[in-house]
Amino acid sequence: MEVEIVSEEHIKPSFPTPPHLRSFKLSLLDQLLPVPYAPIVLFYPNHDDHCASHNTIPQRLELLKKSLSETLTRFYPLAGQIKDDLYIECNDEGAYFVEAHLNFCLSEFLRQPDLLLIHKFLPCELVLKESAAGTFVTNIQANVFKCGGIAIGLCISHKIVDGAALSTFIKAWTTTARGSKSNIAAVFPNFDSSSLFPASDDLWLRDSSMAMWGSLFRKGKSVTRRFVFPDSATATLKAQATSSYVKQPSRLEVVSAFIWKHAMAASRQNNGSQKPSLMTHLVNLRRRMTPPLSEHTMGNLLWIAAAARCMDTDEASLEGLVGELRGAISSIDGDFVQKMQGEERNAVMCETLRGIGKLGSQDEADYFGFSSWCKFGFYEADFGWGKPIWVSSIGSSGTVFMNLIILVDTRLGDGIEAWVTLDEPDMARLESNPELLTFASLNPSPLAADHSIGC
Repeated sequence: MEVEIVSEEHIKPSFPTPPHLRSFKLSLLDQLLPVPYAPIVLFYPNHDDHCASHNTIPQRLELLKKSLSETLTRFYPLAGQIKDDLYIECNDEGAYFVEAHLNFCLSEFLRQPDLLLIHKFLPCELVLKESAAGTFVTNIQANVFKCGGIAIGLCISHKIVDGAALSTFIKAWTTTARGSKSNIAAVFPNFDSSSLFPASDDLWLRDSSMAMWGSLFRKGKSVTRRFVFPDSATATLKAQATSSYVKQPSRLEVVSAFIWKHAMAASRQNNGSQKPSLMTHLVNLRRRMTPPLSEHTMGNLLWIAAAARCMDTDEASLEGLVGELRGAISSIDGDFVQKMQGEERNAVMCETLRGIGKLGSQDEADYFGFSSWCKFGFYEADFGWGKPIWVSSIGSSGTVFMNLIILVDTRLGDGIEAWVTLDEPDMARLESNPELLTFASLNPSPLAADHSIGC
């Protein structure tokens, strides 16, 4: 696949950032995630008749840039550069914006998407070889296909956005692009997270977090596969997982527990015995705070819920794993968040980080990390020429990796896509598991639900 870089530029905010906002202090929680970027790719087919006022590629690209400039004025830290682990320098350098052209049609790629090629739609490498200091907070690549379809790849610093905050930025950008025609109210962000979870200049907790995440990385050869669970399958799993403890399991709980169950089985088959297993889920704190935060609050408002499965001779039941997951997530409640903000915060956070790190550092333990993008509304991202046909995560093929599962809504909201990264031998077992394949399709075409894409 040839991707030709046509132009590179910096899209600056439409109005300068006031002097008193030039130094943006990161929150304590912003410092605790190990990855430099939150990447996502939005794929748009070319429907020339959808919006006559934006039916040429130059017009669409100009609209992207103009609306981005206006949006960055409100999201001023996203127009800056990383200063260090404590601050973003809001210097109005803008977003790094790349235009790229591809020598084939969008439908050709989507018929059988190669997950390892998706990184080509992104404007920067996801793994930093040096310090993040001086790098752009926001990096965007607009990929133009031969048919006129467009894939918009975003890499925004994870120091300032989690999944919910990324959704807020995309909603604001697309709303701005459509606003002049539809009179839609602009989206305004809230940057209060640094006052809610203030960081000290002492980075000891960040170091503890990095040590914890470091203990969860493994050496081997990772591979990513995409499993799509339709609503009919999640309904069956819900029925199987219902118990006296969890009377109404959610689709997120049953899909997570189902994957955890079969990933453990794959590991057991390859190793000859069941290892202790640790599963974590990132929990959005916005609605768990008192009072709940605005959905447009920027930053990393996340904490880690951990459920452990000790080594035993019995295969774990789905309802048992759902119960363990429900218990772990339920423990991240309003009282817990208050402790995270109060005098007990150091002890509370350290207890979680050290507990996960202790089990993760054991060579014989398996770790599976889950993160959900569900209900973030990425498929509503309409710049004025229609909604995306597909929203993708990123595939992995590294030699140092974490077992990672990202859950995403399907386009029609009738299922869940699970982007699963595992060690190659475990994935070989997982992707050939007959029970899993009765509930999920392996990398089906995103075009399957929409036969009108002919480009």
